[in-house]
Amino acid sequence: MLNGAIYQLPYDLLTDLAPVSLLSSNPQLIVGKNTLAANDLKSLIAWLKENPAKASVGTAGAGSASHVGGVYFANASATNVTFVPYRGTGPAMQDLIAGQIELIFDQSSNSLPQIRSKHIKAFAVTSKTRLASAPDIPTVDEAGLPGFYISVWHGLWVPKDTPKPIIAKLASAVRAALADEHVRKRLADLGQDLPPVEQQTPEGLAVYQKAEIEKWWPIIKQANIKVD
Repeated sequence: MLNGAIYQLPYDLLTDLAPVSLLSSNPQLIVGKNTLAANDLKSLIAWLKENPAKASVGTAGAGSASHVGGVYFANASATNVTFVPYRGTGPAMQDLIAGQIELIFDQSSNSLPQIRSKHIKAFAVTSKTRLASAPDIPTVDEAGLPGFYISVWHGLWVPKDTPKPIIAKLASAVRAALADEHVRKRLADLGQDLPPVEQQTPEGLAVYQKAEIEKWWPIIKQANIKVD
């Protein structure tokens, strides 16, 4: 959904595609280098306010989820950070582990192995509930930044003229797959959250997609995020 605010797309995200189902979402984790003095989110925010623009935040480049998440955090916490673009979060993570940067707003699937290996520290997960695969990491609500929700989510769409019976059949197949215990366990192991059943429908995805556009596009445009 971020691309629609950053690029000139040859199609309309809301009118040229027919929604089928929300599939899963990957909440971001606020993670930092081990040598940071702060050990929880409240003390991290306090430290950032005491040291404006001194914290380097690694991103996967302009307009990436890690970049937009960092901009959203700076706005929500009234802090000032310096963004460092990388060619992906992999190189950024290497520098975080090495202590060359202070923070990353990273997908849980990417950060969890490094957290489990104690190479980096986690401050919070940006969702309403804790991750089943990392229940010791507090939510942003618990950690002191309520309502700060971010996730990289996945959905299924088809061309807008696809017959409704086909869309209904696809949605039913998605619900059956997401109800399978092996699928659910595998996604949970990867740090993925599963949507409630009401969002595993064309109508549910349409509502969610519209809400995400209304939330993120103004943030991107206000920050003047562009890709050359």
